[in-house]
Amino acid sequence: MYKKNLLPFLFSILVAMTGAAWAENSQDFGDYVVHFNALNTNHLPPTVTREYGIKRSKNRGMINIAILRKVLGTTGQPVQADVSASATNLTGQKRDIKLREVREATAIYYIGTFPITHEETLRFTVQVKPEGGVEAHEVKFTHQFFTE
Repeated sequence: MYKKNLLPFLFSILVAMTGAAWAENSQDFGDYVVHFNALNTNHLPPTVTREYGIKRSKNRGMINIAILRKVLGTTGQPVQADVSASATNLTGQKRDIKLREVREATAIYYIGTFPITHEETLRFTVQVKPEGGVEAHEVKFTHQFFTE
């Protein structure tokens, strides 16, 4: 019921939740662009968290990854990929993040949740191998979470 209206919302999260420009939350790999974001799940509306089975909490973070194949004259074509992610805190504790694929209309993205604490800084490492691509690509980024 809500899914038709969620696609624009979820992509707006991918683009805007950190306050940074879209290009700052993406990495270019030749024929592909990987877009990424991390946020607190309590920033998501309850309708979205219910629809996707996401625990809405100030102590839960979420990562959102989308892979686009470059297509001249367009914003890109979403592609399926093998995607894995992990996060390491500043004391070196690593946690793997279980990702799941979400498909809506022509969009494909990967989301995963994990526990967070106030002012925790996590270094994310994301491995992406686009379907039909010859090599895997690695994206690294850092995000600090505020829960209060």
